[in-house]
Amino acid sequence: MRASADNPIPEEAAGFRHWLRRNSWRFVLLFVGVLLPLAVFVALADEIHEFEAFHFDHALLWRMHAMASPRLDAGVVWISRLGYQWGVIPLDMLLVALLLARRHWREGSFAAIAVVGSALLNLASKPFFQRDRPGLWESIAPESSFSFPSGHAMGSMTLVAILVLLAWPTCWRWPVLLLGALFAVLVGFSRVYLGVHYPSDILGGWCAGLAWVVGVYLLLFRRRAPWSAIGR
Repeated sequence: MRASADNPIPEEAAGFRHWLRRNSWRFVLLFVGVLLPLAVFVALADEIHEFEAFHFDHALLWRMHAMASPRLDAGVVWISRLGYQWGVIPLDMLLVALLLARRHWREGSFAAIAVVGSALLNLASKPFFQRDRPGLWESIAPESSFSFPSGHAMGSMTLVAILVLLAWPTCWRWPVLLLGALFAVLVGFSRVYLGVHYPSDILGGWCAGLAWVVGVYLLLFRRRAPWSAIGR
């Protein structure tokens, strides 16, 4: 289509620029939320698959262990349990149930697919990589399964990412982001402090959980943001 004398910009180019302005955040989210964490996970996974060690793993483990005290032990065990059986799993189930009960079908489907898919990915990844747990000292909360990627880190990041993405169109975006990030960091810290995960396990779990959730979000909400009344 040729441009008119009054409008030198072709209609197609103007339409593309308008579309790009409206959807540029999707490209940013794709890069920051999927491609970048996926690249980090692949880099970690390649080294672990080749049974290579990371220089920062043992150093950070020993630094965490140097902080140990009876009072901190009790608090960290409590945080670790909140990061899985006491907190993340019940909250996952409650979130999905509430969204579906209130007929928020897209939001509920997004949360359900993200949670179930993340859990299945973690269960499949651990026996594939077969990374043994750290054995630098006897843990007060020992684990017997494989180590990479951390299920606690992946599960907590999955829940946090779901909540942040659902809250982003609302006034709750920053409180949810800040509190969620703090929760994920504390859960990761607890697993390293307890000596049941390498720091690279935590980083791998965070990256895998984030990439999965953001990928599902971009697929399910490719046309409309969460809480849109049209197209439920």
